[in-house]
Formats: sequence, structure tokens, C-alpha cells
Amino acid sequence: MLASGSIWLALACFYLWSRCFGIDHASSSQGSPNNYDNECVLNDENSLGFLHCQFGSIQSLVVVLSTKTSEGILNNGDLFLNDSGLELKDSESKNSLQEVLQIRAGILFFVVRFLRSKNMADVGQNNTGDFPAVPTHGGQYVQYNIFGNPFEITSKYRPPIMPVGRGAYGIVCSILNSETNEMVAVKKIANAFDNHMDAKRTLREIKLLRHLDHENVIGIRDVIPPPVRREFSDVYISTELMDTDLHQIIRSNQTLSEEHCQYFLYQILRGLKYIHSANVIHRDLKPSNLLLNANCDLKICDFGLARPTSENESMTEYVVTRWYRAPELLLNSDYTAAIDIWSVGCIYLELMNRRPLFPGRDHVHQMRLLTELLGTPTESDLGFIRNEDSKRYLRQLPPHPRQPLATVFPHVHPLAIDLVDRMLTFDPTRRITVEEALAHPYLERLHDVADEPVCPEPFSFEFEQQYLDEEQMKEMIYREALALNPEFA
Repeated sequence: MLASGSIWLALACFYLWSRCFGIDHASSSQGSPNNYDNECVLNDENSLGFLHCQFGSIQSLVVVLSTKTSEGILNNGDLFLNDSGLELKDSESKNSLQEVLQIRAGILFFVVRFLRSKNMADVGQNNTGDFPAVPTHGGQYVQYNIFGNPFEITSKYRPPIMPVGRGAYGIVCSILNSETNEMVAVKKIANAFDNHMDAKRTLREIKLLRHLDHENVIGIRDVIPPPVRREFSDVYISTELMDTDLHQIIRSNQTLSEEHCQYFLYQILRGLKYIHSANVIHRDLKPSNLLLNANCDLKICDFGLARPTSENESMTEYVVTRWYRAPELLLNSDYTAAIDIWSVGCIYLELMNRRPLFPGRDHVHQMRLLTELLGTPTESDLGFIRNEDSKRYLRQLPPHPRQPLATVFPHVHPLAIDLVDRMLTFDPTRRITVEEALAHPYLERLHDVADEPVCPEPFSFEFEQQYLDEEQMKEMIYREALALNPEFA
């Protein structure tokens, strides 16, 4: 049995997700269809309030605060809401719930899968989910027209298809994989080989995602082979379908509890431990690269900038969005996996404060913001810097004392402040490691070393040691596609 406060936390979690995915509560509460094709209607049956949601062929029945009584029911009578709290019907279910609560840090999350509403800002177009399928290549492939863009995938992918995102790379659609009966996200990278660096990033990400297998790392499901090998130009990558990202959550108006933020932080570090153990530095951790679903499960994505952890590697390629860059990157110094830890510290305080920690306008402004909060580095902080010009630059900066983070962020838990303080250490050799961060007292109730696996084998970046021209990269990605689709070989 849970305390009644947990009920409100759970309902708040559901409301947070409904806000993020655009459910219109006003129209829903009147029992009439809202202005979305994915309908949510509030029903009042036998004095119980239910929110019934239908998303294409998927239906969910979600309990909401009752309109006439404190009693409620969820999932065919397995879960009861009464004055004392949330109670399960049988002891077996109770044990199961207690186990889930322990894993989820004492928070109950209602599970709802939202496939996105038609007024998605990311897509910026009407999205009815009604896109005619045109069979091609003897029925082996199906082509859709997504807002004027051809979207051609193998016939195992079935409607409903729905655009869920769009960017410079192309478009992302959710669709059903009929072989696994799983809704997945398929990203089309249009003209993937026109830019050599972008093609290299695509190849790197495919290889990395096929190597990594962890609950907090986005899982790759497929690389769709091209219908005609000699006409290979667009790359289609299928991954797990998630509901939103941390950037959208931070940007929303809904309050996040400290427990939410703690749980998100734990999952980031849990995934990062696995990534670092695979000999990989992510190099581009930021809120938009942290995907979430309605369970509040978090997965790290976008490994296009990842590199090996070896210190003797050449690390000159642009890395990390400026706001999340560690000092060693701003100073063009050698760097290690510690740059990811710095990014995590920035992300956590952004999550708690709902605005970026160091929103620098340019390189110089970024360093100024950093030193104004964390203080001007002392001589003992400069030992890791080999470049004398960088040292001279730091020595001429105006002196700033380090501001106590507990004073700047009084609403943040003292143990969380201590952990972030160790993440935002100027000298990367003194910065806390991911293993040490997981073992920090702030994460004590979540930390379980037996449930924080490492990668069995390090990832090899050997394929990047040689120059690959366009045809070679096409061939390597084509082989990855055939490995996942041997019937096309």
C-alpha cells in the first residue's frame, strides 16, 4: 500500500506526460472527441473517472482522479484507488508492485504510450496518420508520401505510420514492425552520402548501436536495405520508439519532482557507465539526446560524434554542443571520458533549474559564464593543460571566487549539490568518474552495482583508421543492413 501522497505524484506524472504530448483536457473532460486524431475521452461510469485513449489500433485505459468518489480502478480490477492510498487486489500483485517501486525509487508511474498528436511542433504539419501505402519492387517494399518526401521501407513495416520528428537530416516516423509486433521509430537520412563527414557519422552510429546493448542506450532494430544497391542514397535506420526527450520535458511548464530528476540522473549515469566501459566517449550529451517514454525510462541516443576513450587518439573533430562543453574542450586540450561527466552535471542542474546552466553565446562568453560560477582556475587546476597559450589565456581572466552551488541553487538537495560539485570540477583528472558518481550517497537508494552492467567487449574504432570514400561507406552500411536482413543477401 502507498501513502496518499504517492497517488498525487503518480497522477502528476500522468498529467506531465499528457501535457508533453498535447492531450486537450478541456475537450476531453466533456466526453467529446478533441481536435486530435488520437482521441482521449473522459468517461464517468459508475461514479468512476476514466481517461480512455485510443492511438490508432492501440487503446489504453488510464485511471484519473474520480469525479464522485475516492475509489478508482485500473487494468481490469488489478489496482484500486481508495482513501488510504493505492492498493492491489492480490498479494502477488502487491509483491510485484513493491519490486517495481524499489526499482523506480518509490515512484509509481502510470504507463501510457503516446504516439504523438497531429499538431506536433517538431513536424509542423497536419498529421492525420492517413498516408496511403504504395507497394514497390514486387511488393518487397512499400512507399509512403510524407509531406512530399518519399519514404520507402520494406513491407514488414505496416501502418499506422505517423511522422514524429523532422530535422536537417530528414524525417522520423513511427510505424509497426509486423514481424515483432513492435512500434518502432524509422529515421530516413536523405542523401546520406552527399557529405563525407555526415556519412561517416551515420556509419559510426550504426556500428556503435549494433555493438551496444543496454537498457539506458537506445536500441537499434534495423537498417533497411536499399531496393537497388547501385541506387543507394538514402539510409533508413529503425530504433526503439520513445515518446519525448529531456529537452522537451525541461521546456514544458509542468513541475518535476526532485525524485523525477534523481531518477533521470541515475539512468544517465547507468547508461554512461556501460558506454565508457565499451571504450566509448559519447561526446555530445545534452537534453535532446536523452530520450524518455511515459514510464520515465531514459535512453541515451545520437552516437554520431562518439570516439574511443584512448588518450592517444586524435580528437580534433567538433564535439559537444557549446553549453555542455567541459573546460578542456573550450581550451582545445586533450580530453577523456571525463567530458561526458561534465555534461551530465550541466544537464542535471538545467533539469532542476529549468534553464541552461552555461548558455554561452560564443567560445569566450562560455568560458566567462563558467568562471563566474565556478571561479577562476588556480595554478593547481592548470596541470592538465599542455598548451601554453591556453594557460596564458586563463591567467589573464578576471579573478572570480567560486560561488557555493548550495547558495545559488538552494532548492536542490544538499547531496545532489555535492555530487554535481564533483562533476563540475575544472581539472578533469580530479573530476568524479561515472562509477564514483553512481556510488555517491545521493543515489544510494537507486544504486545497485549488480544491476549496473558493463559492456562485455570494447568497441573497436578500427574502421575509422583508414580513409573511406563514398563507395566504401555505402558498402559498409549496406553490409550492416544485410547482417540484419539476411534474406536480402
